[in-house]
Amino acid sequence: MRRSTPAALGLGALLLAHPAAAHLTQLAVVSQEPFADGASFGSAGPYVRIQAIAHGELDPKDSANAGIALLDQAPRNARGFVEYDTDVFILRPADPARGNGALLYDVTNRGNKFLMSWLNDAPEPPSGAVNDPRSLADAGNGFTFRRGDTMVWSGWQPEASRANNGMAIRVPVATQDGLPVAPQGALPVAPQGALPVAPQGALPIVARIRYEFIAGSRGPDAVPRIGLPYPVATMDTARLTVRSRGADAPTPLRPDEFGWVDSRTIQLLPFGTLPTPRRIYELTYEATRPTVDGIGFAATRDLVSHLRAEPGIRHTLAIGVSLSGRFLRHFLELGMNRDEAGQRVFDGVLPHISGAGKVFANQPFAMPGRTATQHEDRFYPEAWPPFGYGPGLSLLRGDGSDPLVIESNTSTEYWQKGASLVHTDSAGADVTLPPGVRVMLVAGTQHSGHSGITDAPGHCANPRNPNSAGPALRAMLSNLDAWVATGTPPPGSMVPRRDDETGVPVSAIRMPAIPGVTWAPGDNPIGPPVDWTDPPAAPVQPYPTMVPAVDADGNEVAGLRLPHLAVPLGTYTGTNVYKDFPSELCDRDGTFIPFARTRADRESTGDPRPSLEERYGTRDVYVAKVKAAADALVAARLLLPEDAARSVEAAAASDRF
Repeated sequence: MRRSTPAALGLGALLLAHPAAAHLTQLAVVSQEPFADGASFGSAGPYVRIQAIAHGELDPKDSANAGIALLDQAPRNARGFVEYDTDVFILRPADPARGNGALLYDVTNRGNKFLMSWLNDAPEPPSGAVNDPRSLADAGNGFTFRRGDTMVWSGWQPEASRANNGMAIRVPVATQDGLPVAPQGALPVAPQGALPVAPQGALPIVARIRYEFIAGSRGPDAVPRIGLPYPVATMDTARLTVRSRGADAPTPLRPDEFGWVDSRTIQLLPFGTLPTPRRIYELTYEATRPTVDGIGFAATRDLVSHLRAEPGIRHTLAIGVSLSGRFLRHFLELGMNRDEAGQRVFDGVLPHISGAGKVFANQPFAMPGRTATQHEDRFYPEAWPPFGYGPGLSLLRGDGSDPLVIESNTSTEYWQKGASLVHTDSAGADVTLPPGVRVMLVAGTQHSGHSGITDAPGHCANPRNPNSAGPALRAMLSNLDAWVATGTPPPGSMVPRRDDETGVPVSAIRMPAIPGVTWAPGDNPIGPPVDWTDPPAAPVQPYPTMVPAVDADGNEVAGLRLPHLAVPLGTYTGTNVYKDFPSELCDRDGTFIPFARTRADRESTGDPRPSLEERYGTRDVYVAKVKAAADALVAARLLLPEDAARSVEAAAASDRF
């Protein structure tokens, strides 16, 4: 049964006390129950899990909402406000007084909850994310539970799937006259390929858009039917092309080689034809019914603004991984960290593996799930100034609403997503970051580096990098919390720099020549935004970027070097190449090439890197070096003691000796 009273949440009576201020009008509880059968987590005690639906409304005339694209063309209620509703999930101490005072908001990623697997090392189910945490196993190592955090998630992407307990937001369709349209769905195609006239007198918005789809790179190979983000307005002018690589010229498919299943689905013909894996297909068509996706930013703002006033909550933190980190960067740029009452929303934010990007979520016909790489999604809107926090153009506003920031990236984001732009100026020179910002490179890790990943190459040519950035993230979150709660500043930024040559042009990188290993031939140039519906063949006037310098083993010399890199067992990079196309970066994957065990082994294969035998001699020496590296990181507050102990245990159990 769905309940809507504040007391039903057990969060306190303040939850809906001032709906006019932030326009969260109702929080309807769907369920509330003990987490993990009432298991206790140290001083925080047992936890409860709460599922709810938040209903809200936005005033298009309020300056706090002025940056939301299409909001002025959305249907309004009798009060002149635009309505929405979104999924909400909360894990909090059963006794709020036993919590640590922190509300930790984990930005969902395409509807998925990343916190459990990325911060708590929880094993991931086949669906890929711990979206329905309810067991002790789902808590993983219990890190955020033992801390006493109140963990909050909500939907912000309208197109996110709610399957497998995913979370989404429901927002209106914009029209030319702001009148409502019929419920969304796959409408039947009318005669001559035109959709029926929009109901209730609404004048539809129609625009020509480009929809790219690729099978077998980030998803399954077999996709007999391809769903579209927006309905087709007329199918007569649709054009479908295919090419192998991003730099190749597209080849048009004949009209008899694809067809419409309904207004939001196409298929290749003859029936049963599947897209060729990793080929780039692009459908250009007249689309209609754009949704007001930018509402997701304001919905997040207003939910957290309400919850931060709850008893037991003293400060608010946000973490976002990958797409979700780009959401946080965009959130800051839009001024959403200042609520409609002028109060700060998040006191501290931790965007991770975001590169220099934002999200394609606040434009007409937005597609928030896009992530630009060298091979796919390359020219969809993602990277535009401001990129960072330096003097002049900045993501921060300087009006008292700015949060404290710790932003982290892996090697991948420097090669694939222009991460150096976060801490350099328009000429590529190092900048001095403001006192409230730290930027970190987690060296020797790849984009997806978290607990449970393996070195299986998949579609890549080389074994992938199995290292986890989890230990670094846990230390960074602890430091961010202390910074916000007690004013204790974290360690300084650790990034590649031009002035000490730890950051260099990609042309200066020299990787060791190892037989059978194909290194990345270059990085992914990042250029100014272009017309995403009809992009150029290559980036125009790319920004000056750099990548981390490497040593003779090919390991990075800058950034936060966790024990696995400080005392390496091989070469760890943030890049890989496709088996099919070794001239292109393999999505956001890295490479791990282990050192040979003995000098004889490496000489027999032509490996120029010293062997484990030559480096360490014995396992005991190796373990002692790992312990020394871990202890030094703990002393510098870059690694938690529990993670230092795990590093030493892993070293002692290594099968490389």
